[in-house]
Amino acid sequence: MSIKTNAIRIVETAKIDYVLHSYPCKEALDAVTVAGKIGAEIERVFKTLVTVGKSGNYYVFVVPGAEELDLKKAAQSVGEKSVSMIHVKDINKITGYIRGGCSPVGMKKNYVTVFDSTAENFTKIFVSAGKLGFQMEINPKELCSLVGGSFQSITL
Repeated sequence: MSIKTNAIRIVETAKIDYVLHSYPCKEALDAVTVAGKIGAEIERVFKTLVTVGKSGNYYVFVVPGAEELDLKKAAQSVGEKSVSMIHVKDINKITGYIRGGCSPVGMKKNYVTVFDSTAENFTKIFVSAGKLGFQMEINPKELCSLVGGSFQSITL
């Protein structure tokens, strides 16, 4: 497997250890399905969600795959009155990624990024490597530091 996405290049440049996992995939899959395909515990597979705040600013939230983002907690975590999910059609324009391949690393811009606090419970979590069918297994604290993120309780 020698794919190089923006996410992988940035992680490698930062000299952060990761393991790349691949699985057959032709379209976006939910995180529970991805966990099954790579043989990982669902609690360690995180999805990357992009929102827009009332201010018009974009925010990235990284949450456990089987959990749901609490929009009120998310808004509070970034100092917004409210946030809402961006439209699927806007994912590529805003992030440079496609639905199902959105990584918290390597987006078009460096957006404020918040990881659910449960990520701190693990030495390694899985996040998209920036392409359908590829996940990075990586230390959550190193990943959070790389993107200038924070850990907060943001799920229901």
